[in-house]
Amino acid sequence: MIAYLLEPLQYGFMLQAMLVAAVIGAVCAVLSCYLVLKGWSLMGDAVSHAVLPGIVLAYIVNLPLALGAFAAGMLCAGSTGWIKSHSRIKEDTIMGVVFTGLFALGLVMFTWVQTDVHLNHILFGSLLGIERHDMIQALLAAGVTLGIVLARRKDLLLLLFDANQARAIGLNTALLHYLLLALLSATIVAALQAVGIILTVAMLVTPGCTALLLTDRFDRMLTIAACSAAASAMLGAYASYFLNGATGACIVLVQAGFFAAALLLAPRHGLLARRRLVHRLDAGSPPRYW
Repeated sequence: MIAYLLEPLQYGFMLQAMLVAAVIGAVCAVLSCYLVLKGWSLMGDAVSHAVLPGIVLAYIVNLPLALGAFAAGMLCAGSTGWIKSHSRIKEDTIMGVVFTGLFALGLVMFTWVQTDVHLNHILFGSLLGIERHDMIQALLAAGVTLGIVLARRKDLLLLLFDANQARAIGLNTALLHYLLLALLSATIVAALQAVGIILTVAMLVTPGCTALLLTDRFDRMLTIAACSAAASAMLGAYASYFLNGATGACIVLVQAGFFAAALLLAPRHGLLARRRLVHRLDAGSPPRYW
């Protein structure tokens, strides 16, 4: 039985997949904390879908796919901001229009290209079959993104909670805004190799939501989100070996399981804790948090 459970760890491609997934998952989780607090969850969805035409165009002109994906992501984010400032339409509506339009454009462009690259690898990722140069590229993008986020985490946090205060103390809020969008695009480029376009949004939202249920301190939120994402990435990749399922989908399912557990069992903001608090208040006892 033990030999059977340890069987996936005997293969180099499984260990490599688990390592890459853990690093990328942790970086996505750190950025997800900012997206959740900012209310930009849909922005992650928009950019992750909008990179498809950039990938196809980069393939046509023989440029690195990551460069095309990053450029398309920035185009999506920039277009959203420009349309918002020049129209009366709300931002979430604009994002829905922009990302669906760009995603559809990418699908049409893909049908024009004669290539042996399977669309499923772009949509759902190919973590177990990731090439060495793609792995290095993903890890470099993830490392640079993580370093910048941690170096400017206080400035970015102030921007999220009080942009006027950030502007008053001399911070360039416009630069920080576009820096956050650039980091989002770079993170999505890194995550594409792990879970593909469709499931990237889950990695950019779920860990932050899970951590938000478990703590009220931002530094702890970053740590919890990164640890839960790395653990779910390794567990999901490990489970996919036995389930014979898509690795990215298994990773996201484990993340969803962590979120469900936090939603139910979180000591202060979980459903059970809130139910106990309501019962205590109904009984006339003072509130107490566990």
